[in-house]
Amino acid sequence: MAKNRLTPKKHNLARVLVGASIVLAGGAATAVPALADSHVSGPQAESVTENTAAKVQAQSLPKVSAERVLDIAAKQIGISENAAGGGTKFQDWYVSSERAKETVARDGGRVQDYANAPWCAMFVSWVGEQAGARHTVGWDAYTVSYAKWFADNGRWGQTPKPGAVVFFDWGGSNDIDAIDHVGLVKKDNGDGTITTIEGNTGNGKVEERVRPVSQVDGYGYPSYTD
Repeated sequence: MAKNRLTPKKHNLARVLVGASIVLAGGAATAVPALADSHVSGPQAESVTENTAAKVQAQSLPKVSAERVLDIAAKQIGISENAAGGGTKFQDWYVSSERAKETVARDGGRVQDYANAPWCAMFVSWVGEQAGARHTVGWDAYTVSYAKWFADNGRWGQTPKPGAVVFFDWGGSNDIDAIDHVGLVKKDNGDGTITTIEGNTGNGKVEERVRPVSQVDGYGYPSYTD
């Protein structure tokens, strides 16, 4: 598989979304305030921040259900990367996106570097795009900045919910800067594990997995209809 986490040493693409996120409003791209650098956790972090720009803008945008997002994700199960760690439609989509161009302009490197880059975050971003929920699911290629986007906008917590964007830290450090991998929560199994749908798994595929919550750093909560 492509290594889960992009770093500044990999492709010069590490600082995706630092400084801004894109929210579609009436067909226009609107910037959301810069991301927080600190790790937000606990009950206070789980309460939705009422005054964030993202929330204000999202109120006028169409919402989708968690069920729709998970249905789109499930239909991708089995898709596999090539021997070089690339070749997926998720990477191809990201390479052609405006976000990739902005990232290169900000951080250096080449847009084409994404073609064989770790794609777990690109998979989740692609699913949100297909569901018409980019403004609330987000889009990114770097797991740490993706998580900070949710935290900065008051949509970060520790409770697994269907459709939540789940961020993993294999070392269990509970440090947002140590996040390694990202996927979507399908369900809380109630036994200390969650069922997920993830891209760029250890098998280099989109797969449904059962993961222990001890490996979870936190959850990002898109604004769904349900």
